[in-house]
Amino acid sequence: MSTPPIWKKPTDLAAMAARLENTAVGHLGIRITEVGPDHLRAAMRIDARHVQPWRVLHGGISAVLAETLGSIAAYLASPPGFHCVGLEINANHIAPVPEGQEVTAECRPFHTGRSTQVWQTEIRRADGRLACVSRLTCAVLPDA
Repeated sequence: MSTPPIWKKPTDLAAMAARLENTAVGHLGIRITEVGPDHLRAAMRIDARHVQPWRVLHGGISAVLAETLGSIAAYLASPPGFHCVGLEINANHIAPVPEGQEVTAECRPFHTGRSTQVWQTEIRRADGRLACVSRLTCAVLPDA
């Protein structure tokens, strides 16, 4: 017996991409690349918008990438008539990512309850090495 997907809302990649246009996410070039049965994946090429003065990925940008994936995942996993808001995010920066590389990110649930959700995102360098791991906690709220 297979486990059903966790998503409770439509997961159309083209619709997600359109929604991200003209936002901070779109400005940073974050692309949602896959919606799996229990995960989201994204990619982002590191350029001048993303680096600190030492020309490596800025930790704040890693947090933006992780919060983007976690927030989208929490929304998709919440029932119709509900939305999610971020409560807390943490990020552990493990390895630097030089300008010019593309990172990939995968977000999976730790907890998808009725009132809170916790999502973990792993961001990896082009060589597969873990660059950052982050957890996002969201509150699940009824739509107004």
